[in-house]
Amino acid sequence: MTASSVQTPDDVTRAQAAADFLLSKTRLRPQIALVLGSGLGAYADSLQDAVKIPYHEIPGFVRSTAVGHAGMMVVGTAKGVPVATMQGRMHFYEGHSMRDVTFPMRVFGRMGCKAAILTNAAGGINLKYGQGALVALSDHINLQGTNPLIGANDERFGPRFPDMTRAYWKPYREMTLAAGKELGIEVHQGVYAAVSGPSYETPAEIRFLRTIGADLVGMSTVPEAIVAAHMGIRVLAISCVTNMAAGILDQPLNHEEVLETGRRVQGQFLALLESVIPQIAADVA
Repeated sequence: MTASSVQTPDDVTRAQAAADFLLSKTRLRPQIALVLGSGLGAYADSLQDAVKIPYHEIPGFVRSTAVGHAGMMVVGTAKGVPVATMQGRMHFYEGHSMRDVTFPMRVFGRMGCKAAILTNAAGGINLKYGQGALVALSDHINLQGTNPLIGANDERFGPRFPDMTRAYWKPYREMTLAAGKELGIEVHQGVYAAVSGPSYETPAEIRFLRTIGADLVGMSTVPEAIVAAHMGIRVLAISCVTNMAAGILDQPLNHEEVLETGRRVQGQFLALLESVIPQIAADVA
């Protein structure tokens, strides 16, 4: 048999193999998927009955190389709710294909997750935000120059042309805003612009993004949200404004500031997640 005649597994088969592998490691059956962004990965350490699996052990997963991303899948319970948690994600700027960046979301779908909470560190464009602000995403602008659904469509995942009108599930956003009010945590709403990175944006680019309606900017989340919508997974996305975007403050941007701000808001972030996770679980039960 020649190399060209070897059949490679399709994405559904690959995702199912990874899902079966993860489920074999735990008695839990996760209802909700969590993706933890830069500086926010410590939340996974608070899970109960946790099983940790490095990405390199999971079939089909690529390594996460970004600083502040542990590269660990943690399956455990949060307030009694079974969750599958990515302690760090893959990024397009690391040189991964969109297929690899979004593969974990495909796996979550095959594991049976009906909802996903996507978190990220973002640059603040909206002048109403301060450093450390938490923002529930209401919409996005995809400026990464590609789309994870380009290529042949497999109807077993979802339709050829998925609707993105409700990519960020409004009832979950409303739950989050109400939880923040109850906890005394100010939670904003905003539109997230996704760029490829890894360089930070220029001041001129930030002025452009503000003009077209972006409140935040970052280098992740949107591919995952698109793939989740493709599979019918309901998404709550929360950004932590870890720095104000280029040109807003007269100071250079650096990744250590991103990580430090993430660490500073961990308490509020954890309290917010622990409030909304049981409500989301009740919705998908």
